[in-house]
Amino acid sequence: MNEENKRLILERIREAGKNLEGKLPPSGKHPKGRNPYAHIPKVIKHLCGESYTQLPDEALDLVLEIIDHCENNPF
Repeated sequence: MNEENKRLILERIREAGKNLEGKLPPSGKHPKGRNPYAHIPKVIKHLCGESYTQLPDEALDLVLEIIDHCENNPF
């Protein structure tokens, strides 16, 4: 992923994370609450097999769709 796309994705992760604060369901593994800023990159890595920084530029639209889905469907 080139630097411009990385910055765009990171901005979206921060925006979505802010919108998800307090909205993620509780988890026994996170007694103080879940971190939405860490949740989104973890979902991207789980679905794509790599960190968004390691994905090709062609995956930009897919990564943005994943972020939108996470933001609109807290899980």
